Amino acid sequence: MENRNAPFVDACLTKADGHAERVTAPHMIEPRADRPRRITLPADKGYDAEDFVNELRSMRVTPHVAQNLSGRSSAIDRRSARHAGYGLSQRIRKRMEEGFGWIKTVAGQDKTKFRGCDRVSFAFTFAVAAYNLVRLPRLLAAG
Repeated sequence: MENRNAPFVDACLTKADGHAERVTAPHMIEPRADRPRRITLPADKGYDAEDFVNELRSMRVTPHVAQNLSGRSSAIDRRSARHAGYGLSQRIRKRMEEGFGWIKTVAGQDKTKFRGCDRVSFAFTFAVAAYNLVRLPRLLAAG
C-alpha cells in the first residue's frame, strides 16, 4: 500500500487465488482508517467488487477503485467517479504500479528464488524496503 506522496507503508504476501488481495487490503488499511480525516484507497479494476467497496466505506475509507465496465456494472457509481479527487487518484495510481514494476524487475521478484511462504514473504518485504530507500532522496527533496 502506498500513499500518494509517500513510500510504501505496508507489505503483505498473499497466495495468488484471485481474491486474496481484496481480502487482505482491508486488514492492511484498518490501522490507518481510524483518523479524523477520511482517507482514500486507489486500486485497479480487480478490486471493483461490491463487497470490497462496501467494506471500505464502512471503515470510512473512500474507495478510488478503477471502474470495471467490461460487460458488467461497477461497484463505483458515477457519483463517486465524478469528483476531481477520484480522477487524481487514478492518475497517481500509476506511481504504485511503477513501484511494483521496480520490485519485479530490479529487485528480482518476478520469479522468486526461495521456497516457503516465510522466505518469500521476507524477500518481498526486503524488496519493498529497498524500493523505499531508492525513492527516499526524491521524497526528501520534494518535502
